[in-house]
Amino acid sequence: MTINLSRAGTFMAGCARILDRRRFELLTGGDPAARDAVLAAVDGYRNADGGYGWGLEPDLRAAESQPGGALHAMEAIADAGPATSPRTAALLDWLQAAGLPDGGLPFALPIGDPTACAPFWVQADPHTSSLQITAAVAAQAYRVAQWDDDAKNHPWLETVTHYCFDTIARISEPPFAYVLSFALRFLDAAADHHPEAHKLLAHLGQFVPSDGAVPVAGGSPGETLHLLDFAPEPGRPVRALVDDAAVAADLDRLENGQQPDGGWSVDFASYSEAAALEWRGYATVNAVAVLRMNGRLG
Repeated sequence: MTINLSRAGTFMAGCARILDRRRFELLTGGDPAARDAVLAAVDGYRNADGGYGWGLEPDLRAAESQPGGALHAMEAIADAGPATSPRTAALLDWLQAAGLPDGGLPFALPIGDPTACAPFWVQADPHTSSLQITAAVAAQAYRVAQWDDDAKNHPWLETVTHYCFDTIARISEPPFAYVLSFALRFLDAAADHHPEAHKLLAHLGQFVPSDGAVPVAGGSPGETLHLLDFAPEPGRPVRALVDDAAVAADLDRLENGQQPDGGWSVDFASYSEAAALEWRGYATVNAVAVLRMNGRLG
C-alpha cells in the first residue's frame, strides 16, 4: 500500500488540533520555522506553575497541571528538537515538585472539574506512584535531553530513573500492557546514558510476545498495543527484543491503517467528541512519523 500524504494532510486540516497540525507540518514540510511553531502551540496548554493541562491529554480535559499533560508537553518539545524550549526547566521543576517520596509520579493529581475526563484519570490515587505514567514522562524527558542540557542535568531525571529502574527490576509477572510498553520505551531511551538499562530490557523481554502485540486487559474490545508502540525506531536497543519479520509485519499493519478520510484511527474509547477527533490527529502524526523513520515514506 502507498501512503497518501496529501489525503493525510487534508484530514489533519479538517479534524486535528493546532498542536498536531504543527507537528504534522514539521514531519512533512521540512521548514525549520515549524519547530518553533510546535513549541509555541504546546505553550497554549501551559499553566503558571510550569505544568500542563487544559486537555493536552485528550481524555483529561481539566485545566490543572497533570503528569499526563507533562507527558504530552515533553513529547512535543522532544519532537521539536534540536530546537529547545525555554519552558523545559520549569516543567522539570514542576515534575520534581509533583513527585512522591519514592521518586515516582502519581497517575493523576486531584481533578477539580471532571467534565469529559476519563474515569481512570478522575479515580486515580494521587498518593501512589504509577510506573506507567512515570516511565512514559521520563522516556520523553530523555528524548529532550538529547538536545537540551536543562533536561540532561536536571536532578528530577536522575531521581525518576532510579525509581523506574528499581520498580522495573521487581516485575515478576506479565504487567499491564501500557506499563510494559512505557517501561520498554523508558529503558530504550535511558540506555544511551545508563548501561544497566540493557539488562532490564532483557528482563522485560520475557513478557514481549513474538509478534509484539499485547492486548489491553479491561480495555475496549480489540484494544491492543503493538510492537511499534514500544519499538518505533530502527537501530534502538529495544529492537533486539523482536525479530525483523515481526517489525515488517507490524509496519504493514500500520501502513494499511490509513482510513479513507486520510487519517488513522485508534482502538480505545474516547470520553468526549473532541477527544475522539484529537486522538485521531495524534495517531496520524504518530503513524506518519513511524513509517517515515522506518523507510516506508520518502
